[in-house]
Amino acid sequence: MKPHMIHWTFTTIQISGLWMVQSPTTANWLAILALGVIWGGTFMVVSIALEGYGPLTVACARTTLGAFGLCVLMIIMGSKFPTMDRRMLSILIPAGVLSTAVPFGLLSWGQQYVPSAFAGLSMAALPLFVLPLAHFFTDERLQSRQLIGVCIGFLGALALIGPGVARLGTGLEPLGQLACLAAALCYAISSILTRKCPPIDPIAFAASGLLIGTVLLFPAMLLVEGVPTWQGTRPSLAIIFLGFFPTALAAILRVWVIRTAGSVFMTLVNYQVPVWSMLFGAWVLSEVLPLRFFAALTLIILGLAISQWPSLKRMFA
Repeated sequence: MKPHMIHWTFTTIQISGLWMVQSPTTANWLAILALGVIWGGTFMVVSIALEGYGPLTVACARTTLGAFGLCVLMIIMGSKFPTMDRRMLSILIPAGVLSTAVPFGLLSWGQQYVPSAFAGLSMAALPLFVLPLAHFFTDERLQSRQLIGVCIGFLGALALIGPGVARLGTGLEPLGQLACLAAALCYAISSILTRKCPPIDPIAFAASGLLIGTVLLFPAMLLVEGVPTWQGTRPSLAIIFLGFFPTALAAILRVWVIRTAGSVFMTLVNYQVPVWSMLFGAWVLSEVLPLRFFAALTLIILGLAISQWPSLKRMFA
């Protein structure tokens, strides 16, 4: 059996071993729904954390608390870090930088100037970035159907940022939009890098990436924003949530879903995240959602569905 590939968060993980994949159960569907809500709500929670803390502090708290949670989980599960030889480090370090430190920093900085719903929609384009990158840098060739899906999805991305590009140089909002899309591109590049990674426990892989992110972000935070202090209940609880729920808890659910229902079933999260991010942004933060957001959402999800249609058809069959 070929190694399974886990898509979305925060990276793509190679997992070795034979897993007993069965038809999705009610528990699997509930777990997928929970993951969609958790990851879709992440962007709203980042916006709340930014009410009291700087972007580097928010990004550093995500990596530090997340790494702590996953290391505790590894101890409970009896997992171990892999042997850090030259080959492993050549993959783990750049993959960790591009899956945690850089995108967390870009998203936190960008969300100072754009709605959380925009950030969530930007992340929906992640699988569309992965397909062309995989065509050029791996042995996975882009088929005509996938190319059509990618083109439609990118039309959605253009609808999302179109007005902002025209205003480059007139304010920070367009740069915030580009920062969110650049974060999605970082995740996509990290996905391609980790496809070359030797077999590794998925929790150990995620923990390694967060530890690398912490090593990079912690001194940057101290240098630019100083030692963080308690800034009130609302933003502080938001930071704690970011560290533990979208990382440690979601990692447990993600691995369990992959092992019991398969990686194709896991891709259903991609369709939920932008929807939940828009709902939370409008409902909790009272964000105004322009019509182009809905047009972008429709085009991106349509592009995803076309590019992944055979897998979706097999799953529902």
